[in-house]
Amino acid sequence: QVQLVESGGGLVQPGGSLRLSCAASGSMFSINVMGWYRQAPGKERELVAGITSGGNTNYADSVKGRFTISRDNAKKMVYLQMNSLKPEDTAVYYCNIEVIFYSGSIFRSWGQGTQVTVSS
Repeated sequence: QVQLVESGGGLVQPGGSLRLSCAASGSMFSINVMGWYRQAPGKERELVAGITSGGNTNYADSVKGRFTISRDNAKKMVYLQMNSLKPEDTAVYYCNIEVIFYSGSIFRSWGQGTQVTVSS
């Protein structure tokens, strides 16, 4: 069983910064892709950023140059540094990881979500 615990959300003014963290726990062989998604009210969940086990990253066009995703494989953590935040970044942010179990099976796990609100 895999558990993800997110932290770091909150209320911030436009132009401000936040850093989201996600910690994975449980018995697993390795973690492939780690990523952050977000869902704003009335909208579908969308990929914000992803990072492979090798460190390759990809970003939504709307956050390129402002957000940075990183990971610590030893700690089983993924981070999202968000700078120059805009009101349109307001959403619930979800951590998502792809886990490989010792059995060889692959499973995608979601965090519970953390609210990010950008408002003056």
